[in-house]
Amino acid sequence: MRVHFIAIGGSAMHNLAIALKENGALVTGSDDEIFEPSRSRLAAHGLLPATEGWNPGIIDASLDAIILGMHARKDNPELMRALELGLKVYSYPEYLYEQCKGKKRVVVGGSHGKTTVTSMIMHALRWVGIDFDYMVGAQLEGFDTMVRLSQNAKIAVFEGDEYLSSPIDPRPKFLWYKPHLAVITGVAWDHINVFPDIEMYNKQFKLFVESVEAGGYVTWYGGDETLLEIMDEIEGDMDSIPYFSLQHTFAGQSTMVLYDGKSYPAPVFGEHNLQNMAGAMNICIELGMSADDFLSAMSSFKGASRRLQILGQNDQSTVFYDFAHAPSKLKATVTAVKERFPQRHLTACIELHTFSSLNAAFLPQYHDTMIMADKPIVFYNPGVLAHKKLPEITPEQVASAFNIPVSSVVTDAEKLKQLLEKTHADPWNLLIMTSGNFGGIDIKKLVDTVL
Repeated sequence: MRVHFIAIGGSAMHNLAIALKENGALVTGSDDEIFEPSRSRLAAHGLLPATEGWNPGIIDASLDAIILGMHARKDNPELMRALELGLKVYSYPEYLYEQCKGKKRVVVGGSHGKTTVTSMIMHALRWVGIDFDYMVGAQLEGFDTMVRLSQNAKIAVFEGDEYLSSPIDPRPKFLWYKPHLAVITGVAWDHINVFPDIEMYNKQFKLFVESVEAGGYVTWYGGDETLLEIMDEIEGDMDSIPYFSLQHTFAGQSTMVLYDGKSYPAPVFGEHNLQNMAGAMNICIELGMSADDFLSAMSSFKGASRRLQILGQNDQSTVFYDFAHAPSKLKATVTAVKERFPQRHLTACIELHTFSSLNAAFLPQYHDTMIMADKPIVFYNPGVLAHKKLPEITPEQVASAFNIPVSSVVTDAEKLKQLLEKTHADPWNLLIMTSGNFGGIDIKKLVDTVL
């Protein structure tokens, strides 16, 4: 089996490439730029392209499949050559479905919390010894790759993204998977460059529910008003079960989940994470696990990379790192840290990096999302706006949208670094949130300095 990846350096793409190579496929790939950690991981598996750039000469009729990543453009020369030759071009969600269409498919969708719920399900399945394939959007402790495809597993667990499948396939990724079991964590408008209004965005989740296989099962967060409206309109042969936050309390630094007369330690905190755990538990019960086994498994759950990940701590302070960028996730994350440590001063810093977050029309969605932070900081790099070919935004626009002082908006990475290094109060927490890289700031060195 010969498979070529166009834009192999993407997060999901390079993991799928590694998974296919480990299954015995002959894998090649190309990209015009590959960043860490993709570069090192591809090199370790002998899959790093010898040169950067596109080479249509390597596309020939001997290839069994082309997998096209979102980073490529419609006029990519390798893609154009593949189409000329009549080769089969897959998006990666389409390819995952083709490889797993004979398995019981579990798909986790939602505007936020997808990675956490998916990783909870994966951790619990592994804990009880159930074999499964998977695709998840972050590196998890105990899992070598973010993708696994096998011959023997009868279950496949996928994180379901509502973004486009590929440059030539505008369908949301999660519409490819046709789940037997589905979770929806909540719906909050995002991806304004693809879904210019809320109605169009919300419609994708209705289509997702309608894509569930006949006789399937959907569990969804019952406190989400948009989901309540969507689920009320759904007709079809499926079980529809809302979930809510698990009952819990705190014991020292630990969260204790209270269920069926027992208490279970859980290394997560925040209302949204206890909601996520409830959704994951419902799925695992449907897969044959007991609630007791699931909650026992959660005691050793380490979380996903950059999901309230602890980068460093001492007796007085903790530095958290999170992927939060959408307004709903930003508010939930800031609120979770402040409510868990109410006595500690909280400095919360977010980088605006996505198309939506850098769009003047979308910025008002962030109003008061950082209200629980004692010191909110918003950083954006004007160079990223230029790279994404977006109109300029001003610090005054950002400050007004967030309802924070204009002095809390920073556009220079060095000034941000200096501000974070000077901001300190005992006891103190620092929450760093980004889907980018803060203008190249060395986060590890920053953490060492502030602690």
